[in-house]
Amino acid sequence: MSRILYGHPFSSYTWKALIPLYEKGLDFEFRILDDAHPEHWEQLRAHWKRGQMPVLDDGGQGVAESSIIIEYLDIAYPETLRMIPDDREAALKVRLLDRVFDCHLEASFQAAVSEYIPFITKTPDPARVERARSTLLAIYPWLEAQLPDDGWACGGEFSMADCSGAPALFYADWTQPIPDECKKLKAYRTRLLARASVARCVEDARPYRSYFPLGAPDRD
Repeated sequence: MSRILYGHPFSSYTWKALIPLYEKGLDFEFRILDDAHPEHWEQLRAHWKRGQMPVLDDGGQGVAESSIIIEYLDIAYPETLRMIPDDREAALKVRLLDRVFDCHLEASFQAAVSEYIPFITKTPDPARVERARSTLLAIYPWLEAQLPDDGWACGGEFSMADCSGAPALFYADWTQPIPDECKKLKAYRTRLLARASVARCVEDARPYRSYFPLGAPDRD
């Protein structure tokens, strides 16, 4: 059975699907979505008409949306490292943080970035960029209060929350740096970037840093 992941190395949501595949040790083919490979877009749309990355093709079965891909992998490959705990209360916290990382960090930094993408917005609106950055500054202290002093987002094993947190914090901190007073959050981001599965995503994305319209900082 063949596994194919469609995405782009610089895409945060592609990272979120790549990380669990690496963590679970599952072999797969990565098919990049770019102008040089229009056939990959056609193949993706055969599984997901909306045409958004990432999409997993697992032996002909298409799975869309990064959180659903993670849940699918847990179900399809129960012998691998689980990303969502069996305990329902523990799983609830994992899913909560997954949603917070996606809906509050991802959505905010992408709102700021979108202001500088010409086919989305002709002229950047500084007020919208500032609102996006303010949202990040508002959620950082909440995350600081939720995180443990060490380890992973939910205090136990590496989970879906961390698969979501890694790309979200990577790019959010580029958009609006995490304040120095959020020491646990900054340390958590550092631990995430040192994790082998995440470090691999960071390195594979490095050639595309010029794509970041706000200007990629000279770090990470």
